[in-house]
Amino acid sequence: MAYNPPNPDAKPRPATGAGKRGGAVHSLVQAEQLMQIAMVLPCALLIGWGAGWLVDHWLHSHWGVVVGLMLGIVAGMVSAIRMAVAAMNSVSGKG
Repeated sequence: MAYNPPNPDAKPRPATGAGKRGGAVHSLVQAEQLMQIAMVLPCALLIGWGAGWLVDHWLHSHWGVVVGLMLGIVAGMVSAIRMAVAAMNSVSGKG
């Protein structure tokens, strides 16, 4: 059976707003990227705290939570900075 396009006479619609995306969709994508930046630090802290708590119970010590929180802070900040730089580059059109 041969492939038939659904509408062979369809003309491509011109792009509106910013580039190929519509203005509203582009704004929503930017807002979603900024929400990811806002959520990455608390999530990294919770993961670091949980890992530290598990280390504390596994090794019967009291320093695992502190180390886990510090690692979570560092990982969250690195990730947030990378995401912010990527968002700034996408807004300015460099990336």
